[in-house]
Formats: sequence, C-alpha cells, structure tokens
Amino acid sequence: MSTKLDLKIVWLYPKEMSTYGDRGNIIALKRRCEWRDIDIEVVEVGLREEIATGADLYFFGGGQDLSQVQVSGDLKKHKHKALVEEAESGKVFLGICGGYQLFGHYYQDGEGNSLEGLGILDVTTTAGTKRMMGNLVVETHFLKEKLVGFENHSGKTVLGEKATSLGKVVVGAGNNGEDQTEGAVQNNVFGCYLHGPVLPKNPEFADHLLKLALQKKYGDLELKFINDNQEELAHESALHRALKTH
Repeated sequence: MSTKLDLKIVWLYPKEMSTYGDRGNIIALKRRCEWRDIDIEVVEVGLREEIATGADLYFFGGGQDLSQVQVSGDLKKHKHKALVEEAESGKVFLGICGGYQLFGHYYQDGEGNSLEGLGILDVTTTAGTKRMMGNLVVETHFLKEKLVGFENHSGKTVLGEKATSLGKVVVGAGNNGEDQTEGAVQNNVFGCYLHGPVLPKNPEFADHLLKLALQKKYGDLELKFINDNQEELAHESALHRALKTH
C-alpha cells in the first residue's frame, strides 16, 4: 500500500448499548488498523445526536431492554434516514444482539409491543420464553475459521427473503434455536448474537469487515499481513472449550 489509508468508524450509542463487553470490538478494529499504519478515527454518536454521514463502518452493540426502547425511538427521530442511506450505499455495518435486532424491521416484546428498527436487514425478532445462553460456534461460507463467541438472548430472530444467514450453528442456539442459522448479512450489513466480544476472538472476521470498508472507499486492495499467532491460539482455545462442552 503506497498511499496512506484512513478509516472512520461511527460507534452508535456507546453508553446505552455496550453492556456485554462490546467495546472490545471497537478496540480490536482500532488496533488492527494501527498495526497496519491505517489512520483510524472513532466517532461516538449517542442519544439526540444526528449522524454525520461519511463514515466507513458503523458499529451498534447490545444492551438491556430499557436501553433498546430508548434507542429505538432515537433512531426513528434522529438517525433513521441517514443510516438507511449509508447502508444502501454499501457502507459496512456490524450489529451485535440488541443492535442486530434493531437493524431489522422490528423487535416485538413479550406483551406484543413493537420497537421499530432500521430495516437495513430483512429480519424480524420476537421475544421468546426461553433464554438462549452459552457458547456459540458458527460455520460461515466466507471465512476459513469458525466464528466463536457467547450468546445471551431470549429474542428469536427470523430471516426474510432479502437477508442470508451469517452462518450455520455448530454449537449453541443462534437466531432462534430452531433453524440452525446465526446472524444475518445483507449488502455490507452484518448482524449476529456473538458476544465475547466477537472481533478480538475472531480476527479473520475483523479483517473481513475492515477490508470491505477500505475497498468501498479505495477500490480493490489487500490488507497488510499481521502476525496473529496469539490471537489464533486464543481462538483455538475458545473453539476447543466450546466443542468440548457441547
């Protein structure tokens, strides 16, 4: 790479939607850019703040039900149009758990109340009566390594025709505990139930997102090699534990 590269990440609702260590995903993306001498800017966008378009990657973590109610209303009032336009233009999005659910059309709670989502993923989620919690291992079609993480949700997510699953569940419940799917992908929008956080445990997935974001901005390119020996050992250890306890 002869030209200096730069990347801008928007972190949606870092105070309200970062309950399960999802801050680690931002740290992983930031560090993996810095190790490659890519200038990285992270902009935190919270309640009542408008979206300044022009970012390359948008991250939306998980949170409690009360936080989801807050941010659902805020999305509709302050951010909906801009985020939908960014998603439709091919910008990269990653949503985890509650963020994943609000990338979809709606989340319906146990009393039948619906929280409106962005609709950038063709998925819907309804509250279930069973907590899906434990190790989660997923086999994808676009990564060499299996994804590893931890799920903790009662929402049951169903994919529509426009979305494809992130992958097939090897260990765990995934989207709904029934169809062996986990997560969803549509355009460059990714959503999943993988906590842990997911990107430090799965550096190949982190690099996949970074490469998509950089290619959208600069055209075809390859990421500079990073020695991931330690990360790969941690990944293999997590995978081994998950498979062993399954």
